[in-house]
Amino acid sequence: THSIAIFGASERENSVGKVVFRNLLAARFGGWIYPINPKRDTIQGQRAYKCLADVGNPVDLAVVITPAPTIPAIVQECGEHGVKAMIIISAGFCEAGSEGRKLEDEVVRIAREFNIRFIGPNCLGLIRPDQNVNLTFGKNNAKPGNLALVSQSGAICT
Repeated sequence: THSIAIFGASERENSVGKVVFRNLLAARFGGWIYPINPKRDTIQGQRAYKCLADVGNPVDLAVVITPAPTIPAIVQECGEHGVKAMIIISAGFCEAGSEGRKLEDEVVRIAREFNIRFIGPNCLGLIRPDQNVNLTFGKNNAKPGNLALVSQSGAICT
């Protein structure tokens, strides 16, 4: 991964968008980072973008931390801009009932249309210490080593 867009990167205290973006910056990722937030010009000292079209460069991975109803349009936007991998951290899908199930089905439909692979929704995220990537809202980072951990439980991973 050479470039990461973070939809919902934030300055709002204690928000998941703030923590995920801060964790990625603290991990010292060596690629391009594009915080996407239509309400801000800068986020945590970095230039912010109103939408993916404003980035003007290819994006390898999109991370989404916005309200569930906004996510189908974001997946569509990512597909139209050639993004092939996403992490949807946001909650409010099948675990939230029938309306959430409809949203999740729409996300899956759009992702299939554009051949986008994603993890989530309602997930902790991803850490790759060997790549200087921490895309989680956890309080800790991991050190490089010889162990891989995949879990349905964010509590186990943290």
